[in-house]
Amino acid sequence: MRPDLFGIDTAILTTRTLTRRLREGDGLAFYDLIQENSSYIEDHFPLLVELVRTPEEGEEYVRRALAKWLVQEEFTFGIWRVDEADMIGYLHFRNVDWQTPRAEISYFLHQDQAGKGLMTEVMSRMIQFAFKQLQLNKLVLKTLVDNYNSQRLARKVGFRREGDLRHEYRKASGALLDVMLFGLTREEYGL
Repeated sequence: MRPDLFGIDTAILTTRTLTRRLREGDGLAFYDLIQENSSYIEDHFPLLVELVRTPEEGEEYVRRALAKWLVQEEFTFGIWRVDEADMIGYLHFRNVDWQTPRAEISYFLHQDQAGKGLMTEVMSRMIQFAFKQLQLNKLVLKTLVDNYNSQRLARKVGFRREGDLRHEYRKASGALLDVMLFGLTREEYGL
């Protein structure tokens, strides 16, 4: 555990969003977000859809995420609209390797909010958070080869394609898909 990270921000404000650490009581909002988008995210986050099938499971997921935050294993955020105060997305730093240090970033936005530039706004600030507060040297982003929106976003916020991982991911239907690997280093970011 790194004591120097005990005081990191738990909430990041942008013009239109508040991206904050999941906390007790967020389970119902998280459950609603998953259920409203399950067909949209099922191919990309099948485990998440499987784990959050009831409001109680939503709260359980939130509390486990909070515990992992406190021991610095993972950092999970909900994305909220500032004007409506409703949860519209999810962002997760996972597979944290403190030796490098590096982490993988994954995310999704409510399908009704797509195409408005919100995720670009959030990602720009969360990349800054990763390099300045978590003091990471590298961020990794993986996306399915057919997820063109995520690939475009990755490039837009500075990630570079590093390669393809063949048959790396199995969809709920059983089909094996290739994954594109993107990376962004602290140096490329300008720190």
